[in-house]
Amino acid sequence: MAKQTVAEQFVDILVRAGVQRLYGVVGDSLNPVVDAVRRHRGIEWVQVRHEETAAFAAGAEAQLTGTLAACAGSCGPGNLHLINGLYDAHRSMAPVLALASHIPSSEIGTGFFQETHPDRLFQECSHYSELVSSPRQMPRVLQTGIQHAVGQGGVSVIALPGDIAAEQAPERTAEHALVTSRPSVRPGDAEIAALARMVDEADKVTLFCGSGTAGAHDEVMAFAERVKSPVGHALRGKEWIQYDNPYDVGMSGLLGYGAAYEATHECDLLLLLGTDFPYNAFLPHDVRIAQVDVRPEHLGRRVKLDLAVWGDVRETLRCLTPQVRPKTDRKFLDRMLRKHADALEGVMKAYTRKVEKHTPVHPEYVASVLDEEADDDAVFTVDTGMNNVWAARYLTPNGRRRVIGSFTHGSMANALPQAIGAQLLDRRRQVVSMSGDGGFTMLMGDFLTLVQYDLPVKVVLFNNSSLGMVELEMLVSGLPSHGTANHNPDFAAIARAAGAFGVRVEKPKQVRSALRDAFRHKGPALVDVVTDPNALSIPPKITAEMVGGFAVSAGKIVLDGGVGRMLQMARSNLRNVPRP
Repeated sequence: MAKQTVAEQFVDILVRAGVQRLYGVVGDSLNPVVDAVRRHRGIEWVQVRHEETAAFAAGAEAQLTGTLAACAGSCGPGNLHLINGLYDAHRSMAPVLALASHIPSSEIGTGFFQETHPDRLFQECSHYSELVSSPRQMPRVLQTGIQHAVGQGGVSVIALPGDIAAEQAPERTAEHALVTSRPSVRPGDAEIAALARMVDEADKVTLFCGSGTAGAHDEVMAFAERVKSPVGHALRGKEWIQYDNPYDVGMSGLLGYGAAYEATHECDLLLLLGTDFPYNAFLPHDVRIAQVDVRPEHLGRRVKLDLAVWGDVRETLRCLTPQVRPKTDRKFLDRMLRKHADALEGVMKAYTRKVEKHTPVHPEYVASVLDEEADDDAVFTVDTGMNNVWAARYLTPNGRRRVIGSFTHGSMANALPQAIGAQLLDRRRQVVSMSGDGGFTMLMGDFLTLVQYDLPVKVVLFNNSSLGMVELEMLVSGLPSHGTANHNPDFAAIARAAGAFGVRVEKPKQVRSALRDAFRHKGPALVDVVTDPNALSIPPKITAEMVGGFAVSAGKIVLDGGVGRMLQMARSNLRNVPRP
């Protein structure tokens, strides 16, 4: 067997773990690994313009596949740029292996040029962060990092000095079988029995679902039917639980809509299923609460629990449902369904009333048309800020579409980089980046990555020339907006100059045709829609302090938020509800 360098061995192990792409920016200490990738048929080097993009792209790939993805940065500032995207991947439980190449090993600790300590820097955004200090050590450290990333769901970081990467690997180095997927976790019989007793004792049960219900749609629906429970969701639970759901009462939280808030507060028992919903102000404090989560550290960290159940939602419900007594009283469920439909009826006017004449264009209208025109299996990547609102309220899930964003870390500039990772997985699948002008301009250089790789990502730019969510935060606090205005160029012209399709939309009647033209285009495309900066959203439950803040600062501002085709679903669910 021909001798390998440490870099070649590193790449071989990545390929054996299922990694197909390594996202990054080349440079000095990273060069031996990049060259090893160049010569290996099983892996591709994806050249991006900023390392933050590399980490976001790898995180998106890992979220969509559930398997290990990888990114890399050169020593010092290079790998330091990875940190924001790695935080996002880690908090999204996306298995990502990050290579932080390092200064020459003999210079560590001397204040050498570009010296940092990556094994320390990345500790908070990883399950495992270690420095390789000898060729013999590398395989076991890398393999251990892979096991942490896959097994625990999150990030591992390997700091590898460039000189060690270039050395010959020892001929006999221990390599072991790698874990490439996570098993299901079943709760103990005692916990299942205790949960069943709580459900049987409660007259009114509400389910509140998060991303941990992925793959458990049928089990959640069967349980909801058995106990006649309304089903609400957090933003990350929307794509998994809202479709084909006759018990849907919407979403709670700052971006929420419908009757989810009421359903969680007016029940006797609230079941939190696979959610680490961070806004405890929207959770009740005077009802019994049980939580089911595959991550035990999530149990009880948002609200006081009456029962904590460590387990996978799907397996837990499979065990639980046969053990609970069927309920026959639908009064609570039906009342919540009516409240939900009434709430959605009240906000429909936001994007339907005189929308064809309103300029600047209502962003709600853009989102609703996008929802109608996009493919049934499209992947949407969503910028943080007001785009989260439009995605939450207008994108219709169906079990085939995916919606990802920086929903837990809350970083700007995530949508375009995540779209790169999503599109490289499948060039034939439609990928739509719902970008805000603030987030897009932050990492706009990587629009050139779309052009360079001819990735057919469609960027729909909600261009309100402001940091809209920040303005809303200021208004709620009673502060005048300041430092939130953006002086923007014609982004469509920039797209065309870069070699992509670009179209600018300034009137509502242009929206649908512009989206259709972009979707028909075979390569990268950007639709620059000039949207109304006064289109803000309010949460479903408003406190007196919030109202006071708006009264002081807002004046006359559009506050209604529409809900798109969700009203149709709510009306459909009401067909089987007896009239009072």
